[in-house]
Amino acid sequence: MKISSDTQKALSVISIYLALLFFLIGMAARLKESFHSRAEISTAGFTVAAVFVALGVIMFLSSLRKKRG
Repeated sequence: MKISSDTQKALSVISIYLALLFFLIGMAARLKESFHSRAEISTAGFTVAAVFVALGVIMFLSSLRKKRG
């Protein structure tokens, strides 16, 4: 299955915005004092955010390479 470079760019932008969302969830969990499992949620949020950022950057760079080639 081939994906066009425009579609890859769109998916990378969506992935980066999902990473921002999970980062904000992690920050909200870390700042909430009375929530008893805040450490686990904030760690999971930051980890998922890092994965989505990496995926978004890889997809964006591969779409640029496909456009030039």
